Amino acid sequence: MKVASAADWRENLPFETPVVLAEVVPGEDARCFVCGPESEAIARTEIWAFKHPHPHHHHGLVRFYCGAHVPQVKAPPTAPAATRGGTRPTRSARPAPRVERAAPTKRPLPSDAVRAMCPNCFIEVSAKGLCGVCGTQI
Repeated sequence: MKVASAADWRENLPFETPVVLAEVVPGEDARCFVCGPESEAIARTEIWAFKHPHPHHHHGLVRFYCGAHVPQVKAPPTAPAATRGGTRPTRSARPAPRVERAAPTKRPLPSDAVRAMCPNCFIEVSAKGLCGVCGTQI
């Protein structure tokens, strides 16, 4: 079975970046996730859509936040400073070589064995080669 992605407005949102909800999708006023469902609905021009990474869904999770509760954008990690004077990088700075591993061999299961079938009834025959339904000798 192939899992296909759905055509959804949330797919086009960038991760960990607040976006004004009115710019992304039209609709009714919405509520802040932190304020809760009992809070008053906020206009779509004043509420933010924020896409969080999700451990089980590669498209992530989108939540709406008011201006007071919108999460801070995480800064991307910075690259280490370049070495000066042409010195060689230390051994730990070099990437480790990839080790190719062979795929584990699959042991055959007893259910994988090909068994004799009756050509008339299409059921498995006994070890004697006799069909238990029609009595045909295989």
